[in-house]
Amino acid sequence: MRAAQAWRQWDRALFAQVAGRHWPGAEPVLPRLSRAANHGRLWLAAAGTMAALGGREGRRAAVRGLGSLAVASLAVNTVGKGAVGRARPLLDAVPVIRRLHRQPLTSSFPSGHAASAAAFTAGAAMESPAWGTVLAPVAASVAFSRVYTGVHYPGDVLAGCALGAGAALVVRTLRPPARPRPQSGHAVPVPALAGGRGLHVVVNTASGPPPLLTPAADRVRAALPEAVVIERTEDDDLLDLLETAAGAAAAAGGALGVCGGDGTVAQAAGAALRHGLPLAVFPGGSRNHFALDLGLETVEATAAAVLAGSGARVDVARRTDPSGRSPFLNTFSIGSYPDLVRVRERWSRRVGSWPASVLAAVHVLRTCEPVDVEVNGRARSVWLLFAGNCRYSSWGLAPVRRRDLTDGLLDVRIVDGGRFARTRLVAAALTGVLTSSPIYTEATVRRLRIRVPDVGGAGGAGAAHGTGTSGGAGASGRAGSTGGGAVAAALAVVATAAGPGVRLACDGEVAPAPAELLLDKVPGGLRVYRA
Repeated sequence: MRAAQAWRQWDRALFAQVAGRHWPGAEPVLPRLSRAANHGRLWLAAAGTMAALGGREGRRAAVRGLGSLAVASLAVNTVGKGAVGRARPLLDAVPVIRRLHRQPLTSSFPSGHAASAAAFTAGAAMESPAWGTVLAPVAASVAFSRVYTGVHYPGDVLAGCALGAGAALVVRTLRPPARPRPQSGHAVPVPALAGGRGLHVVVNTASGPPPLLTPAADRVRAALPEAVVIERTEDDDLLDLLETAAGAAAAAGGALGVCGGDGTVAQAAGAALRHGLPLAVFPGGSRNHFALDLGLETVEATAAAVLAGSGARVDVARRTDPSGRSPFLNTFSIGSYPDLVRVRERWSRRVGSWPASVLAAVHVLRTCEPVDVEVNGRARSVWLLFAGNCRYSSWGLAPVRRRDLTDGLLDVRIVDGGRFARTRLVAAALTGVLTSSPIYTEATVRRLRIRVPDVGGAGGAGAAHGTGTSGGAGASGRAGSTGGGAVAAALAVVATAAGPGVRLACDGEVAPAPAELLLDKVPGGLRVYRA
């Protein structure tokens, strides 16, 4: 009781000191700033600015900030104001020029403005420390303005700030911030191209969603005015354009650039390997997993890496079939993996990773049929077989994060069919013990052989209607892990008379499974520009 009385006395004394002191330069600023923060208008404007100017990181920070603000406002208005009824300070000591035109009538404790300011800033800082640094003085000014204008005691403001920070932590628990980008190899020399001279960029205009403002090709030209930019339309052969651009870049002693989705980037990686060139990846697709793993979230970020000559080596996995050889940088799968990832990504931001994995598993089991395969001579019926370029840090059916781009390994995930497999898989997903279920196998391997017998089209139904989505993450392997440091490792997949329904997905591109297929791993085989 005495402590509460001492606190209230201190609170009123500090309020009186603020009210009685002259603050040079504050009178024309703080009252306006306090009014601007009414109903979150100031933070909505800040979120719009961050989304427009801050690229992917700015958009994530804006969304997290607004989510934290919403939680804080809900807590203040439904619990905080009603829990402690406290009268507003008397305005006798506050100069008239500072006072707000309309005085609030609700409880003084806690400060909703301070809660919103702290929540938005703390939430944004969890995604982007740079934006958090910019917002912090604005948030502090808004919080102080509530005491300066006489509508709150300092204790109300401190309580509001604590509540706002707590709201940001709650949102963080429900939705952790974006993962840091994977480790790439040691820095390697790549040309620092002044103005982009010597860089030949192929922009796949058919990749990704249509631009909202400036087309990607124009952004590349603006950032690197001396680069040669070639725009590819649906009527052009992408491989021919990449080969021509790579040849010209090699003759100029420069680099090959590509702007498009992961499938386009994989084809460009093949051209860069054949000509011994570093690859500059400009994000231009729907997902851009590989570009994001390199820390290249915008066209301008890639341009900055080209100007600075910042480079590293990454692993490449190559796919060989009767039609030729091509690399993949993210994932390869047979079965229902494309559908699985699509469903999980759709729901993970709404309900969280674990519930989204359950929904994805149920969807796959309802709509897909298993494929008969032989794995190292052992016959098995599988809903999916997944192989990723490097290990994954996320667990479960649809891994999406990898730790390292140069570990020299392939991450393999298999979900078996068989008797009562549907029921067992759903039960394992619901109980969170999927990785220990006998119908689920994961391994890090350097060589794996698979045969896909003729299934007449029925077995591949799940893959047929998937839209391949490249992953990019890794979990440490269990059974089947191998050691060693072989420079070239192989994953051999031989498909014998594969039925028309059997499909494979490679870096987001879905295609019929060929009769024979070989994928081999080349650790550190590609030089890339990185942030």
